[in-house]
Order: sequence, then C-alpha cells, then structure tokens
Amino acid sequence: MRFVHTADWQIGMKAAHVGKAAERVRSARIETIRRIQHLARESSAEFVLVAGDTFEDHGVSRKLVGQVGDLLAGFDCPVYVIPGNHDPWTQGGVWDQARDLWSKRIQILVERSPIQIPGGWLYPCPLTQRWSDQDPTKWIPAESAGCIRIAVAHGSLQSPLWEGQQNHPIALDAAQRSELDYLALGDWHSVKEIPGRGGAVRMAYSGTPEPTNFGEADSGYVLLVDIEAHGARPHIEKRKTGELEWWNLDEEIREAGDLERLIKTVKQRRNSCTTLIKLQLTGVLFTADAGLLEEVPDLLSERFLYCQFDDSALVPAPEDDSWINNLPDGSIREAAERLKRSAHDEKNIVARRALLDLYRFANGGVA
Repeated sequence: MRFVHTADWQIGMKAAHVGKAAERVRSARIETIRRIQHLARESSAEFVLVAGDTFEDHGVSRKLVGQVGDLLAGFDCPVYVIPGNHDPWTQGGVWDQARDLWSKRIQILVERSPIQIPGGWLYPCPLTQRWSDQDPTKWIPAESAGCIRIAVAHGSLQSPLWEGQQNHPIALDAAQRSELDYLALGDWHSVKEIPGRGGAVRMAYSGTPEPTNFGEADSGYVLLVDIEAHGARPHIEKRKTGELEWWNLDEEIREAGDLERLIKTVKQRRNSCTTLIKLQLTGVLFTADAGLLEEVPDLLSERFLYCQFDDSALVPAPEDDSWINNLPDGSIREAAERLKRSAHDEKNIVARRALLDLYRFANGGVA
C-alpha cells in the first residue's frame, strides 16, 4: 500500500501578518495542491489522506471551495478528507458547500466509521467542534483482520512535552492501542514522527505543505508512506511541496565587520523573490557600521517578498573606557578591568567578546 499523507492546507487563511504579501501567500497554498497532485501521480500513490484543516475556517467563499474541489477532482486516485478543528463538521458549514460542489470521487469523511480502501481499512476521525479534551481516535477498535489498518485524525499529542495547548489530545500509544499500521495526523505544522514500540514510526504529522509563518521549522512537506503488509514497519519519506521560504534570521553583532558579512549573506540568498525574511539583530553597533545599518531595511524590502526587521536590541559600541568607571565598585568592575587588559591582545577573542557582553549588560542589554 502506498499513499500520500498531508494536512493543514489552511485554504482561505487571511495572512494579514505579512501585509502586502498576503495575496501571494494565499495563492501559494492553492498552487501547492497542484504539486501534491503531481507527486501522487508520479509516485503511483493509491490514495491521498488529508488529515484536517483543509480550510482556514467556515468563512471561506463558495468560489474558493469550488476551486479546491476542481483541483481535488484532478487527482488520479481517491482523496479522503476529514474535517479538522479549523473546519469541523457542523450543519451549514463549509462541508455542506463542498458536498454540493465537489465530485463524488472526493470522499469527505464525516462519520467515525471504518471504510474499506484498496488493501485494507481506513478509520476516519473527523472533528465536530473547534475545541475538545477528548481523544478523537479512542473509538477505533483493537482488532486484527489480517489486512492493513490505517487511521486519519486531527489533534495534539497527549504528552506533557507537547509544544502548545492540548486540543483534541491523541494518546501517544494510539496506534499501538488500536493495532494500527499507521495513524496519519494533522494539526502540527511541521513534520513530526512519533516512534512507538520497537522504534517503528506508526504515527506522524505531515505538517503543512506550504508554510504559514516564521518558526515552522520543518514545514512545506507531505509524507509518502509505504506499508507492505499488516504489522510491517511503514516506510515514510518526506517530499518537498512548499514554494515560499520563511527565513527566520537572528544575528548577533559582536565585532566590527559582522554587519558587513551579514549583508553579504543576505545578498547571496537565492530565490529571494519567494522568500519572506524576519531579521532580528542583537549585540553591539560599531560606529563604522552605522551607515551600513541604515541600508538594511531598504535592502530587505527590495529583495524579498516580505520583510520584518528589528534592530532595537543593538547597543552602541563604547567610544572609550569611561563606561567601566561607571560600573559598581567591586567584582564587576574588577572583572571588566581584567577583561579590558586581556582584550588588548587581538587574538584573545574570548576576552574581547566577554567584554562586549559585559558592556551590553551595563547598557541594559542581555549578556
């Protein structure tokens, strides 16, 4: 059995957080569906699972719902879709429109009832509300019919280490508990594999196929899953589908010339027209670099699809040593004096950096 696992398309997201680039971000999500379609075709996938949050909410336009349906109808294999917490199954919601507009080949699964698929059984876990403290996979029976058993669900992991609020919490042993060969998950926007008994991965988040924000460390993929037989270890392969790059760049300026090197790195970035950048500078601004700093905002706005720039954490470099005399008497000032003497040796990088850290701290920064 071979299939594509995807989730969290968030079609219709406003993307207001990126200003004028919002329309480009929204259209990229539509184009990503075409890339998933191409991947399913070239990999001879037997079906595609969409594990919730196909839409951002129930407020998407009927025209957009129809556009998504037209794209899904172009897949060569069956597509199984469940409602997530952004687009839960409710009367009068987006799924009523989809049922009216979409081809019957696209299976919108709104009941917690097993369905037969090529080579096995699928256990859908659609959501019917935005928030819940119940495990949506708990209904799946523990039984073995000798054929491949997979499930598709949407929710957070039921774990104290989970990064974020637990909503529709799914047990870490859900696949093992229900004797599933694979549990396709949606909700988390980065790829995340959850090892089970014997180290086999039978639960995974595919992440969003097109990133939605900065900080999504491993997003922009779908998962191509192969399972030879019931009980066999799944083979899971990440496939790139995202077009836009969200570049989160935190840089500390420690020495004269660091800013110039950073600007050179930014200028060498490939595909800048499809990159959104968030640049945050910390550290010390040297007098020689002040003119370069003024160039950075224009450079970013000219080269990139969208930019955020924050230099508020920079402090001016000391012009003399008078700041040391302003430190409190005692160990702090003595440490600064020792570091200053050591920093005269240009090869003593550790002392020079420690002195700058102390200077930043004395000026209200974080060392």
